[in-house]
Amino acid sequence: MTSCQARLETGLSRWLPPAATHPTALHQAMRYAVLGGGKRIRPTLVYASGQAVGSDREQLDDPACAIELIHAYSLVHDDLPAMDDDDLRRGRPSCHKAFGEAIAILAGDALQTLGFYVITHNHSACDSATRLRMIEMLALAAGSRGMVGGQTIDLAAAGCQLEIAELEDMHIHKTGALIRASVMLGALTRPGLAEETLEKLDHYAKCVGLAFQIRDDILDVEGETDTLGKRSGADQSLEKSTYAALIGLDGAKQRANELHEEAMDSLSGLDERADLLRWISLYIIERDR
Repeated sequence: MTSCQARLETGLSRWLPPAATHPTALHQAMRYAVLGGGKRIRPTLVYASGQAVGSDREQLDDPACAIELIHAYSLVHDDLPAMDDDDLRRGRPSCHKAFGEAIAILAGDALQTLGFYVITHNHSACDSATRLRMIEMLALAAGSRGMVGGQTIDLAAAGCQLEIAELEDMHIHKTGALIRASVMLGALTRPGLAEETLEKLDHYAKCVGLAFQIRDDILDVEGETDTLGKRSGADQSLEKSTYAALIGLDGAKQRANELHEEAMDSLSGLDERADLLRWISLYIIERDR
């Protein structure tokens, strides 16, 4: 995971315009939002999935960068006062606190488009037909039928009591869609991969994505702001429905463990090259303990 993160940082720094590039405020904000640390789970999933099917890491660098740029844009916008209104991200002031709301909005816009630019220029990883499939997958995962749609559901549900099925539907869109795209982008760098293998990897990603959100809900209750790098108790203050609120902390932990086991079953036909995927699933349900 450390090796993947090092490759990612190099790639992101290369794709992001230098801070001195005109207009400087925008490019400084973009670099601030992206290069500010973080666990890099989504790009690591790109590397892990590609490794599991036999792709070289050089083929995975650009898709990993693309997915992280899209994720970083979503965090910048999520933190805005009109959204989740968070002043802290990754242990530092949120982008809008450091650069102002207008520049933060524009930085998020620019990061989103840069993510797609990276995919279109990903000539070393795959042919044009595969790049087109990647673009389609990423657009669906990030758009109204994926991450943005999930955020919309989340905003509308503030102060409401959701049923478990409604909560899972929201998180499958808001968090899960981009995690599933991460796994699939990595797998697509291997030409001619059987659809059955893609389906198994997609199911793994669906389980991991939901487990990731459940763990987030648990940490919002049990975690400390200094450890999390963001404000703890934020979901409670916004009266959001969470797994911890609906089924209790013990029930949420049990559900996360069940999803981990289901994810492991999805990888049962893959050899030791998929061990990083297996490790990430365990890491997700145990992180920040």
